[in-house]
Amino acid sequence: MAMLTVRNLPDEVHRALRARAARRGHSMEAEVREILESAISPQGRVRLGSMLADMGRRAKLSDDEFAVFEQVRNKAPARPPSFE
Repeated sequence: MAMLTVRNLPDEVHRALRARAARRGHSMEAEVREILESAISPQGRVRLGSMLADMGRRAKLSDDEFAVFEQVRNKAPARPPSFE
């Protein structure tokens, strides 16, 4: 895991961060991690699996048809191609 040091943080930002962390029952360090993670997470990102499941629901696939996908997914993972 990486370490990060933030220098020259204004006192009012430090106080507000400490108060925010206390209100949420977090340490300041945990609060900063959460803020940073949410700041870089893409908004409205759709994951491929969620998108495919939604397409299956709209296509009105039966439970048996969905079960086929589970059988395929539970097999050994595909090997990456070798170019040697």
